[in-house]
Amino acid sequence: MKVINKTVLAMMTTAALFSAQSVFAKTVAITMTAMEVDVQTNGKAVGGADVMAAWTFDGSIPGKPVRVAEGDTVDFTLVNPATNKNSHAIDFHAAQVSVLDEFAPVKPGESKHFTFEAKVPGVFMYHCGASPMVQHIARGMYGVIIVEPKDKTNYPKADREYVLIQQQYFPDVENYGAMLNDSNAWKGSLINGKVLHYDPVHDPKGDHDVLEAKPGERVRIFFVNANINLPVALHPIASIWDRVYINGNPKNTLYGVQTYNVAVAEAVTVDLVTPINDKAATGIAIVDHSMNAALRGAITVLVSKKDADPKKGHGELILK
Repeated sequence: MKVINKTVLAMMTTAALFSAQSVFAKTVAITMTAMEVDVQTNGKAVGGADVMAAWTFDGSIPGKPVRVAEGDTVDFTLVNPATNKNSHAIDFHAAQVSVLDEFAPVKPGESKHFTFEAKVPGVFMYHCGASPMVQHIARGMYGVIIVEPKDKTNYPKADREYVLIQQQYFPDVENYGAMLNDSNAWKGSLINGKVLHYDPVHDPKGDHDVLEAKPGERVRIFFVNANINLPVALHPIASIWDRVYINGNPKNTLYGVQTYNVAVAEAVTVDLVTPINDKAATGIAIVDHSMNAALRGAITVLVSKKDADPKKGHGELILK
């Protein structure tokens, strides 16, 4: 009888556990619209044009961040308006679905709806998968989906968070053959859609913002390598990555890292802690240490100061 009672108790406990997990899991509805529009890129800084004929999710490069919790269901709809000239699609790297079904191209005037469970925690790229994929990504159809882990062990709460997505800038977005075969076709690096986006040092005439934090704060960067062909040597000049969460998963944590190599279509979460000193402001430059990328746009300045903007690094301002 005792054995039976123990068995029943174990079954009840397990059922309660799964029930509790289902309560915390939720369905997150996401709708994106494919938009073929002109987008400002600051391309003149590297010999291109400031405006690019872009293909986008919702009119911006990159697309909006998607943020869910591990175990959540993503209820997704992609709308491709009849006014567009091209088919478009979505490929969520966080999804485990059918490439021939959910990720299939959507013709102008049609839409695609599907759901998937975000089973694996981390930070993942999403992008258009329609052919030619290289052109759809290079024109701006990419973004990030963050899947927050249930297990927060070795994952301390961050004081501020920022999204940085790097992409090669191609002045000639029509020539997708050159994107594949000509190593000189790309002329610069876009960070969140713009060359030297957060770098007033190398482009002082431009209208550039910077990231901000207060001294002693833990700053978390969700980084995506959306390049077509090139890895990224992610390095914080004048700092050290306090923690590197490979693929954004705290179960894969490295400590005290100077440079972390991020493969094409890979994403990573990295933490740094800003210095505490008496200076009015301290600058840290987050760069691709491949100099051909850094000096052509892949530099992001993080300023640590006591009067840092309290809104930056929170809410919608994790990506600007």
